[in-house]
Amino acid sequence: MATFMVLARYTHQGAEHVKASPERLEAVKKAFHTKGAEVKAFYNLMGEYDSLLIVEAPSDEIMAQLALGVESKGNVRTETHRAFSEAEFRKIVAGMS
Repeated sequence: MATFMVLARYTHQGAEHVKASPERLEAVKKAFHTKGAEVKAFYNLMGEYDSLLIVEAPSDEIMAQLALGVESKGNVRTETHRAFSEAEFRKIVAGMS
C-alpha cells in the first residue's frame, strides 16, 4: 500500500457548513474503504491548510480517484502528496546510480 498526505482547505461552501465536517469525514472514510484505501489519521490544522489526512491506498490512480471524488463535493480543495516511509526512502537511495 502506498502512503499519501492529503492537505485540505475549506471552500466557501465548506466553511459555511463546517459543523457538518465530522459527518463528511466519516463519509470520506467509508468511500475510501470501498476502494481499498484507509484513512490512517486525521488532523485539524491551524495555518495555511485546514486539515491533514494520512491515507494508505492501493495505487496512485486509486488515490487520484478518491481525491477528485472528495473535491467534487465542493467542500474542500485538496493537495495530495505521495509519502515514502524510511524503509522505502532507503531502498530508493540504495538504487541510485
